[in-house]
Amino acid sequence: MQLKSLRLLVAVAETGSFGAAAKRLHTVQSNVTTHIKKLEEELGVQLIHRAGRVRPTSAGWALVEYAERMLTAHDEAVSLFKGQEKACGRLRIGAMETTTALRLPPILAAYHAAQPDVDIQIKTGPTAELVELLLNGQVDCVFVAGRLEHGRYHSLKAFSEQLVLVGSTPMTKVPSSQALLTSAFLAFRQGCSYRQRIELLLASQGVNAGRIFEFGSLDAMLGCVAAGMGYTVLPRGTVDAHQHRFGIHTLELPASIANIDTYFVAPETETWTPALASFADTLRDAVVVNEPQLTAS
Repeated sequence: MQLKSLRLLVAVAETGSFGAAAKRLHTVQSNVTTHIKKLEEELGVQLIHRAGRVRPTSAGWALVEYAERMLTAHDEAVSLFKGQEKACGRLRIGAMETTTALRLPPILAAYHAAQPDVDIQIKTGPTAELVELLLNGQVDCVFVAGRLEHGRYHSLKAFSEQLVLVGSTPMTKVPSSQALLTSAFLAFRQGCSYRQRIELLLASQGVNAGRIFEFGSLDAMLGCVAAGMGYTVLPRGTVDAHQHRFGIHTLELPASIANIDTYFVAPETETWTPALASFADTLRDAVVVNEPQLTAS
């Protein structure tokens, strides 16, 4: 069924005349007749009583109800993508757990205030998993550690993080190789970029076979570090935000290990929904205030 045919059917039902319907929609009466007959042939029912006063049959009224909903949805979609309506629908965001816990809340709050009709879904995971979700179309955008080198994806450097070594006791220097060899490190599962920095730290101290335990949540990881189970490596901002809850201590790491950027990555901009485009605008506004070096690639 063509939308034009449905629009003509609704006009006939509302005006009670083929001629009036044609006049309303700026066409000729024969065109209205042709479209109504095409609908009747397609559905195998009579839609309009033609003897006496023109009026829909019971089948015609049933189709008019569907047609009105379909035309309304069509017109709303056109208005939405032309920027005439507020964004709606859903926005699926993938982000590292540390980013979700610390960086995203004020941005999400600002976005929700501007676009209250958008349903926000957050999926947390390590960088490698999030990239896979994005490539498979299971999320609309992601926040990952490091730039995604892919020509079909759009990237914005959103946040710059400084990673620190986290332990249960005060530290003035990186523990000795022997201490690291006999200690455990707590990290998110494979594919986490912070876990890779733990491996770099161990390698820089001559430790090639450190023990790394996998954790699924930030709170569990920090709680076990505070209890003396081992060390972890996390962004300073994340640790500072949770330090009052846990008896943990930090140590600065060499810049080659500590400095890491978080990127916002999404498909090419011409494929964005209004909800995603509005979120990118909200992110740009928030990041420019805090980090003027925001860049795109």
